[in-house]
Amino acid sequence: MKVSELARAARVTAETVRHYTREGLLLPTRDPENGYHIYATGDLERLCFIQRARHLGFSLNEIGEILEHADHGDSPCPLVRDLIAARLPQIRQRIRELEALASRMEQAMETWQEMPDGVPNGHSLCRLIESVPLPSNETREEA
Repeated sequence: MKVSELARAARVTAETVRHYTREGLLLPTRDPENGYHIYATGDLERLCFIQRARHLGFSLNEIGEILEHADHGDSPCPLVRDLIAARLPQIRQRIRELEALASRMEQAMETWQEMPDGVPNGHSLCRLIESVPLPSNETREEA
């Protein structure tokens, strides 16, 4: 299969196929006559696997590790479990952070409902943002 045929079969863009090929996740052969990449049925299965792994949140580097284990005949399942187990607490923490951000935004929108617009005057840039209290030192983000 050519790039476009593989992309169509996997329901992805041709650029996705090219990107995964550049990253070394797909390993096509070359047509000796024109130098085009030629993909086999196994590449379609591999591409579908990559899409599933991406859907689960695996990075391309992690997918590369998983494929490397499989390519060497080793089960990548322990690695997959370890990666997910390590990532899940991080994802839950990020969700908490995003929920707190959404709450701050909702509170700001409510506070700003009755506030008039201001014009920068050398002392103030945007009175809406300036009306929001700074976080305490323990939680302040460093720039």
